[in-house]
Amino acid sequence: MIGRDQLADTLDLMCPMYALLDPTGHIVRVGPTLRKLRPELLLPGAQFLEVFELSRPRAVDNMAGLLAASGVKLHLQFRDEPRTSLKGVVVPVPDGTGAIVNLSFGISVLDAVRDYALTSADFSATDLTIELLYLVEAKSAAMEASRKLNVRLQGAMIAAEEQAFTDTLTGLKNRRAMDHVLNRMAASPVPFALMHLDLDFFKAVNDSMGHAAGDHVLQQAARIMVEETRDEDMVARVGGDEFVLVINRLMDRQKLSRIARRLIDRLEEPVSFQGQSCTISASVGTVLSTQSGHADPAELLHKADVALYASKRAGRGRHTFYSHALPEIAEDPVCTPPPDREAASRAAR
Repeated sequence: MIGRDQLADTLDLMCPMYALLDPTGHIVRVGPTLRKLRPELLLPGAQFLEVFELSRPRAVDNMAGLLAASGVKLHLQFRDEPRTSLKGVVVPVPDGTGAIVNLSFGISVLDAVRDYALTSADFSATDLTIELLYLVEAKSAAMEASRKLNVRLQGAMIAAEEQAFTDTLTGLKNRRAMDHVLNRMAASPVPFALMHLDLDFFKAVNDSMGHAAGDHVLQQAARIMVEETRDEDMVARVGGDEFVLVINRLMDRQKLSRIARRLIDRLEEPVSFQGQSCTISASVGTVLSTQSGHADPAELLHKADVALYASKRAGRGRHTFYSHALPEIAEDPVCTPPPDREAASRAAR
């Protein structure tokens, strides 16, 4: 017959979280992993039910009740901190000299491995816990990789959408973005002003100095428009030398006139490019969102165009508010300035 010590040695190997109890319910010996969970507590000699609290089955408070629950799954936890939850089963020793309680972590194994720094050596060789932990770790790693991929994809989508709404030369919004913003604002009760700005004499810069000079002038013009507007406003390049400015929540004509005048004055300042001076001007037409019955974007753009070309007919370098008295657009009045472009610009103001 196998002796008690031999039995305990076998249990150490096969059931490292067992507790061997004597007939009175006192702990005689515990497995190495169970001992590791409470290294500061002298488990041998302690009453099993004073170390562990049973939640199921209920009302078990002595060895007789524990033996009566033989073969039934036990739900228990340590009485002191950390109150690790455990599962267990109790089996009487064949010679009637006590019982063996075999314990396991159940779903609390992740917390237990973290709290007690357990390794594969702390589990039985046939225990699938380590394999399950590997699977959990692999799943966590896969989910983290998936999350990072989703973040990158979302960032790429945002970047692609931003690129689709951005004019690549100037960094301003493009016509697509302008349409989106105008449709959104037209559907809201918030009032706004719409400015249509056209660069006068820009074609002459392209024709006489080349497209590189023209691109440089457009970039400088875009910078000026951004500097003269607020973060809540929108500046869009909608054509070669055409721009639309949406001035949010501003309907004061005097303030709008001052903004337009500053834009014109700054745009008329010569731009240096490779030692040469590029001189342009600007014509501006403004319409208020309240001047369209339902703030229809197409109607507002048309009225801003009417005001813009009224500025051009009046001599360029001017700003005009839309009114019903303005004539409709007959033709594009763009013309090429004479060779003395600075003098022509001053005369056009």
